[in-house]
Amino acid sequence: MAGSKRQQQYSKLIQKEISRILQQEHSGNFVGKLITVTDVEMSPDLGLARLYISIFPVSAATESLEFLNTVKSKIRGSLGRAIGKNVRIIPELAFFNDSTAESASRMDEILGSLEIPKDKNSEPEED
Repeated sequence: MAGSKRQQQYSKLIQKEISRILQQEHSGNFVGKLITVTDVEMSPDLGLARLYISIFPVSAATESLEFLNTVKSKIRGSLGRAIGKNVRIIPELAFFNDSTAESASRMDEILGSLEIPKDKNSEPEED
């Protein structure tokens, strides 16, 4: 997470509140899915929040992101009611799929399937 201290504080606040909003107001739309706000990147003027969403199962990612994009004005309104007294600007929201967990799982799978021969020099010597 790069940016100024103000951007970082703002992104943490947005991440916490959006997570709460999704859990309290939209949980019925994500039955059987695990939705997590993994990161929020703020633009320098604090007018745009890029929200990275991790979705499990991965097969539901496209459908869930489409839903979030259709209701983002409602989510932004809820965000405004939650933090409007503390901030000057309620940012526009942009949702992106965070595929970090999927990539890590794929790497683990690849590394696990490698056949690495044992090194002769690493075995303890017998007397």
